[in-house]
Amino acid sequence: MHRFIEAISWRAGDGLRHAPQQARIPIVSACTAEKFCAQRPTPALKCWAFTLVALTLLATPRLDHAGDAEHAQQAPIIVFMTDYGTFDEAVAVCKGVMLSIAPDARIVDLTHHVTPYSIADGARFLSHAAPYFPAGTIFVGVVDPGVGTQRRAVIAKSKRGQYFVVPDNGLLTFIEDRDGIEGAREITNAAWRWPGPVSATFHGRDIFAPAGAHLARGEDWIGAGPAVPHLVRLALQPPVVAADGVRGRVVALDGPFGNLITNVSAALFQKLGYRLGDPVRIKIGALELTAPYVNTFGDVPIGQPLVFIDSSGLMSLAINQDSFAKVHGVTPPAELFVARRK
Repeated sequence: MHRFIEAISWRAGDGLRHAPQQARIPIVSACTAEKFCAQRPTPALKCWAFTLVALTLLATPRLDHAGDAEHAQQAPIIVFMTDYGTFDEAVAVCKGVMLSIAPDARIVDLTHHVTPYSIADGARFLSHAAPYFPAGTIFVGVVDPGVGTQRRAVIAKSKRGQYFVVPDNGLLTFIEDRDGIEGAREITNAAWRWPGPVSATFHGRDIFAPAGAHLARGEDWIGAGPAVPHLVRLALQPPVVAADGVRGRVVALDGPFGNLITNVSAALFQKLGYRLGDPVRIKIGALELTAPYVNTFGDVPIGQPLVFIDSSGLMSLAINQDSFAKVHGVTPPAELFVARRK
């Protein structure tokens, strides 16, 4: 009995040796019970000691899992977006920089396939993703056609309590419009950059990744550099409502599917008077067509066009199980006209 309890107690103690002090109390109790059993080895006491040690073993994995869950909840989140692609080492290098500075960070890839140089696409992705992450999340976004020029590298804090580490080139236009910006800082403090010379062409590695990691490590973002009074904004062209319909733009494609994303909101589209099932008259550049307004792709036969409201609340056009962009040769940005319902 003595050897059995000693072996069981050692295994439980090994599993809990890094646990808080209160987690170690059962092991001390087990050892005390063992000594007590040695002095008064009655069957009842032996049974009591065996039961106590068994309960300790059952509690051990629960304590370990609880610690893992608590650590996962406390680990900072970095959401990483670039137009680098995944063809070479650039994304991995940036992640290595982040983890070298903040090894506990959880890095979530938003996308690394933003249309190259398309600040508007990057701004749209950031805006669409941000509402699904908690306050305190750090977004590192690198779509930076002006890398190495006089454009600023900044950290901005939204009024939702999220941080954005980005080039100051308009990437936060939609975030600012919807969530508001509490403040912004230019990243000038050399301690917030990767050690050594700063490359003129890889600020993702040398400025943005390390700055995001310093935030994840808990450093005060005010220390990154001086305040920035105003952020650069994209020159947006909002839709225009006229007597005959709405004039807007095709602003992007929906990933590999070739659906057209427009800047016409669901609310604005509804003002045209359409109901589900109605044919919608549309002009995209020189292309004119009519397509039904439906809920989803499968509401029309395969190969047929449709008008629908996408998951971001924007009017979109698609072909069921085909690419609208390829079939009709549409490349964003493109002028769009949606006629009022007759």
